[in-house]
Amino acid sequence: MMTFIKKNKFLVLSIILLIVLTIVDIRLTYTALENSGKQILSMLMIVPPIFVLIGLFDVWIPRETIITLMGEGSKGRGMILAFLLGAFSAGPTLIAFPLAMLMLKKGAKYSNVIFFLMVWSSLKLPIVFYQITTLGLQFSMIINVTMLIVFIISALLVDKIFTKEEKEQFVETANQYSK
Repeated sequence: MMTFIKKNKFLVLSIILLIVLTIVDIRLTYTALENSGKQILSMLMIVPPIFVLIGLFDVWIPRETIITLMGEGSKGRGMILAFLLGAFSAGPTLIAFPLAMLMLKKGAKYSNVIFFLMVWSSLKLPIVFYQITTLGLQFSMIINVTMLIVFIISALLVDKIFTKEEKEQFVETANQYSK
């Protein structure tokens, strides 16, 4: 029982808080359960299709292709591909992490994967279009070009800061999660 509690601390804490909430005001409990149900259904609509696509990516795209396009010798081509994959993506950033893990596993350069995650999180086309409509074209371009420059510098800097052993450990961890 204690191992279950240690492994599922957040779940146990949530149940305890829900019991306390029930004692305080049962209507709030119903609201909390209703919101939780909606969130679970929302995630069930997004996550399984994405994992199917990631599985297909794993099976259909050979390791050699990823090494050629985004590996150590890819130079600027890898960054451009990482940008395109991140900018034309769909879904929350949460979905990008399994894909990034798979890219690392297949031999993508660490800086390209980091750049991909950065672009996915804040330079996706829907976000850019929303910025343009709400903030105006000029201000949006200043923001996005600045972010792009910072992302490129950051990805290259991170690639230089981490040692080869640390990067290999990241890839090993990615391999362990994908088993």
